[in-house]
Amino acid sequence: MVVLLIALVIVALVAQTALRQYGLLGTPAAPAKSEERARAPDAAPPSADASPAAPASRNPIERARGVEQTVQQGAQDLSRRIDEQTK
Repeated sequence: MVVLLIALVIVALVAQTALRQYGLLGTPAAPAKSEERARAPDAAPPSADASPAAPASRNPIERARGVEQTVQQGAQDLSRRIDEQTK
C-alpha cells in the first residue's frame, strides 16, 4: 500500500512538471543551472528587458493545434497506405 502511494506521488510530480513545461500550469519550470551551462557555456545571461515573442497563454493552444494537425495528417497517410495495399 505504501509503495502504491509513493508511486502515485512520483507520477503526480512528473505530471506537474510536464504541465508547467507546456505552459498549462502557471509559469514554465526553469532549467537547472547545470543544464543552462551545458547548453550554452559562453552565452551571456538574458537581459532583464527581454520579452516573450507571444503571450504565454496562446503558445500552448497553438502547440496543441499543431500536434493535433500532425496526428490527423499521420492518420490520413496511414489510411491512404492501407487503402493502397488492400487494392
